[in-house]
Formats: sequence, C-alpha cells, structure tokens
Amino acid sequence: MNLLQKMRGKGQSPPAAAPLEILWSWIGSFLGISAVSLIHYKILNQSDLMMIIGSFGASAVLIYGAINSPLAQPRNLIGGHILSAIVGVTAFQLLAWEPWLAASLAVSTSIALMHLTKTLHPPGGATALIAVIGSDSIHSLGYLYVIMPVALGAFTMLIIALIINNIPKTRHYPQFWR
Repeated sequence: MNLLQKMRGKGQSPPAAAPLEILWSWIGSFLGISAVSLIHYKILNQSDLMMIIGSFGASAVLIYGAINSPLAQPRNLIGGHILSAIVGVTAFQLLAWEPWLAASLAVSTSIALMHLTKTLHPPGGATALIAVIGSDSIHSLGYLYVIMPVALGAFTMLIIALIINNIPKTRHYPQFWR
C-alpha cells in the first residue's frame, strides 16, 4: 500500500452526537472552565499566581465532550498534565537560551513519558509547551507551575467532570481509574 492510499483512510466518520449529549458536554465544559477561571480571576488575580492555562480548553473537550475516550480518563488528565508540566519546566530551565530546542524536547519527551506511564492526554503536550513559551509570569513560577496552575486546575476540572458526567443516565464517567 503506497502513502497516498494510506492517507485516504479506511473508516467512516462517527455519527453526530445527540442533542442531549451536546447539551451535557456544554454544561460540563462551562462549569469546569468557569470554576478554574473564577479561582484565577476572582481569588488569584491580585497575586502573581495563576490558575488557568490554554491547555485546559483542550482538556475540557476530552473530559466533558469525549468522556469514553481513554485519553479523557482521570489517570490521563491528571498524570498527563503533571508529567508534562514537570518536563516543560525542566526543559525551559535547562535550555532557556535555545527556546526552539527546549520547546521541541519538552513536547516530545512529554509524549514519550505519557506513553510509558499510560497517561497519554494530548493537552499535556500543550502544558509542556506553555512552560517553555509562556510569559515571564509562567517562567517565574518554576516548578510551582506543576502545582498551580496545572495540578490544581486539572483536579478542579476533574471534580466537575465526576459530578456533571454522572448526572444523566446515558453518561458514565470515568471508564477506568488505573
């Protein structure tokens, strides 16, 4: 099979989500991002600390919109973000003078570690990248970045997901913990 034939794909697009499923995904993502944002803007805004990062938007898609995906499970959400944050901060601290190299190593090493630990969560790659390309306020956090915003934000979103995703009879979250 040549490369062009491989790129055509073999399967079909999955069916569209039901309107009620879309509504519950919207409610979950609204409440999850609201909780993290409220903490960020109403409590931490007066300090140099932060609670919200861009990769949480992608996590919201998974944990509220694709709840059956292995990539959306608690182990993946928490482990993927925390491991990636550690890798990202380390890459920046070791290679800040070559940001292109720090960014590349942070993302690729995060992917490898998430694979090795069965915590693959695509937004983790963004969490690692943010640690490298983020603002001075991100860089000044050092390894505190792993705790806040990353771990605390991911746990906040997980709590909302555990509640909201189990209200409707048609949804069950998580599929697994370990």
